[in-house]
Amino acid sequence: MNKVASALLKIQAVFLSPNKLFTWASGIKSPIYADNRLIISDVKIRDSIETILANNIKKHYPSVKVIVGTSTAGIPHAAYVSQILHLPMAYVRNKIKTHGRTKMIEGNIKPNVSVVVIEDLLSTGNSCLEVVKTLRKNKIKVLGVISIFSYQTKKCITNFKQAKCECISLCTLDELLTTAIEEKYINAKQAELVKNFRNSLN
Repeated sequence: MNKVASALLKIQAVFLSPNKLFTWASGIKSPIYADNRLIISDVKIRDSIETILANNIKKHYPSVKVIVGTSTAGIPHAAYVSQILHLPMAYVRNKIKTHGRTKMIEGNIKPNVSVVVIEDLLSTGNSCLEVVKTLRKNKIKVLGVISIFSYQTKKCITNFKQAKCECISLCTLDELLTTAIEEKYINAKQAELVKNFRNSLN
């Protein structure tokens, strides 16, 4: 059982509804809805997930010097993790600031510094890779991206491969569905419906 998957299901940060579909902002009818912002409101689960994020960064990216959050959902996680690791933190805006110093990167990161990007949710990976692109454009070394949850779409896998950027997720959709069956949120047939939906997005 994936501990992160169990936590996400418990607080309904990832909600499965194979029989009553959600409508995404794009208009797509979906049997799954993710709202990882709920993590920051549950202290016990938040502390557990931030610790797992921090431990994964220490294990996979020991040379990291700055933790970077994506705007906006990755920012609180980057803040918690940077505190655990006693490292500086920064974040990248989703569009350039139109006043003051017109910056995209908030925080002090010098060229050639090694960073890890934290994202809460990956679907296609496009918005997260825009962050990576901005950092690289400013000559900042991106060691990799770590996300809390990933739909694990073929599009996302392809996008990261093409960008030559490593990506680690604490929980993938397949892992979440396995846990959801074990914990009796859904049955195997319903899990297959969710997988088929994910595969149809590619």
